[in-house]
Amino acid sequence: MGGIERMGSTALRLWRLALYLGWTLPLMPVQLIGVRLGFSWTATFPRFYHRRCCRIFGFRVRRIGQPTALRPVLFVSNHASYADITVLGSQIAGSFIAKTEVAGWPLFGWLAKLQRTVFVDRQVRSTAQQRDAITDRLAAKDALILFPEGTSDDGNRVLPFKSALFSVAESTNGEPVVVQPVSIAYTRLNGTPLGRRYRPLVAWYGDMALAPHLWTMLGLGTIEAVVEFHAPTSIAECGSRKALAQYCYDRVAGGVADALGGRREMDSERRPRTRRKPIHSDVATSPAG
Repeated sequence: MGGIERMGSTALRLWRLALYLGWTLPLMPVQLIGVRLGFSWTATFPRFYHRRCCRIFGFRVRRIGQPTALRPVLFVSNHASYADITVLGSQIAGSFIAKTEVAGWPLFGWLAKLQRTVFVDRQVRSTAQQRDAITDRLAAKDALILFPEGTSDDGNRVLPFKSALFSVAESTNGEPVVVQPVSIAYTRLNGTPLGRRYRPLVAWYGDMALAPHLWTMLGLGTIEAVVEFHAPTSIAECGSRKALAQYCYDRVAGGVADALGGRREMDSERRPRTRRKPIHSDVATSPAG
């Protein structure tokens, strides 16, 4: 990271860490009991939790558009950092789809389980089994959040979407599955544009070690995250899972580019785009795996 990892305040890091643990640890058994007893409020409780975490960590979330209230729904987002969980979790009452390795992480793995995360193995041989696990949750009219890039990126671009898991968006028990693209971009630090040099302060990717990166980020000031909810669609409207993946890729990549380019500065209150069906010329131009 070229020395920028030394930025920030150690006092702020310690204060935020204390606040986070003081907020998180007492709430874990509350959510656990609720999940075990099947209380309906456990679906929205994580959103309440993540909103306070955003305040603790200094995330200022600027939302454009609205998450759909229809269920079942699959939210499809780009992925730049572990911070995406807190930021998106503060806006969406839903569960994440995460790689199996996350389940074994200290503390964060436990929190993921409490949010009823669906853990998937990205190996091709297990795709059918993972698809069945996701389909069961959608059949129960849940809201799930998918990162179809398959990994996190540097926050400056969106990697091609892998289309295999989009097949879960087919009708479930006769219920159409709504699919809503969501773009997330980290744009400012203390009111100043991050730019390519400083975006790795938030983006976590490649072979970055988690603990040092998190320690650095805890010492920063206020980080602006732009979250845009694009027009929802369905696999029936798009025609196939690959076309659906392409539709989502085009909207998400465009939303990230607009946010990083400053084209969303005065646009926080605008309505989401109304065009629902993908343009077939778009489907042919951007890569989807």
